[in-house]
Amino acid sequence: MNRKALSPMKVRRKLLSRKPVRSGTDPLRLLVIGAHPDDCEFFAGGLAAWYRRSHHAVTFVSVTDGGAGHHELSRKQLIACRKKESRLVSKRHGIEYEFLGAPDGALEATLALRQRIIRLIRRFDPDLVLTHRPNDYHPDHRATSMLVQDSSYLITVPAICPDVAALRRDPVICYLQDRFTRPRPFTPDVVISIDAVIDDKIDMLHCHASQLYEWSPWISGTLDQVPSGDAARRSYLRSLLERTFPVSPWRRHLARGIGKRSAQATEFIEAFEACEYGATLDERQRNRLFPMPSSHS
Repeated sequence: MNRKALSPMKVRRKLLSRKPVRSGTDPLRLLVIGAHPDDCEFFAGGLAAWYRRSHHAVTFVSVTDGGAGHHELSRKQLIACRKKESRLVSKRHGIEYEFLGAPDGALEATLALRQRIIRLIRRFDPDLVLTHRPNDYHPDHRATSMLVQDSSYLITVPAICPDVAALRRDPVICYLQDRFTRPRPFTPDVVISIDAVIDDKIDMLHCHASQLYEWSPWISGTLDQVPSGDAARRSYLRSLLERTFPVSPWRRHLARGIGKRSAQATEFIEAFEACEYGATLDERQRNRLFPMPSSHS
């Protein structure tokens, strides 16, 4: 996008101005930056649902257009389909959705995209940013993580992207859960029970039919196991979440925060690891940003 050059006076004004720090009583603002449509829902849909139930603001971002992940649809058809599915999530759950439109499967952490991420974070002014870890099986996930990390300090530097006012402080940044162990495994700082909002998360994923009921099963060789009918498919998603995010490794974390009995009864969790590039995730921030029953290591 071409942008009008700022006059020296306007540049100076921008450099001297920063967004005011919001009041501690303002609604929280959660920004989830995923590489693809459905990444945000899959890894943080429970926390997002709780934020919305508490009348906080949530924006999901898909850095890519989602156009490569299908075995039958053309790129053009799939991009339109993924946008339609994401808009359905937005409509049903009151979540803003943004597509940055980078080509799916070919994402690179370019300067141009970094500047878009900087502007996006500044405009939304989040309390909490969630994104992928930098070590992950998918190159798009790794590039997305790098883009957010590279933007984390620069969002407070007025001379960078001076057309959008710099933030006064960094938000807390956390990584989404994964199961990869090299060079080091995911180590959660926050583990939350999402049992109370699991139906909301399942509904979000249910909107992404082309991914959850078509592409992912096809690529894993389990397409013949996908049931038909809404009820059966929602049950299928429950089982998928139980397998993908087992509670057993993190019950001791949960027990510290919600007690042993509640932890033993928990069926669904989401876990997050603090990124050292953002604001410090101290006890006060942990309690403020993760208001559901939770614990930490």
